Amino acid sequence: MTESRRFPAPWTAAEIEKAFRIEDATGFAVAHVYFTDDPERRSSTGRMSKDEARRVAIRIAAMPAMQLALQEANDERDAALALAASWKTCT
Repeated sequence: MTESRRFPAPWTAAEIEKAFRIEDATGFAVAHVYFTDDPERRSSTGRMSKDEARRVAIRIAAMPAMQLALQEANDERDAALALAASWKTCT
């Protein structure tokens, strides 16, 4: 079994020629989101507009932070449930 690769946070999105490149903290390219400014090419190639691609790239770059926030919320919920369960056993 192969070891899973890590993509350390924070991730950033930077505009390159006709695309946004999403990189992890080490500079590794995690994803590319391509766009075209030409409406005719967008319809024939299925590419996004620059604004659409920028919004998608920003959301992809935010994924590690969202995952961390979700994990912290789950940990807090689990701690609250464990505390509530211990109160029930004390009464």
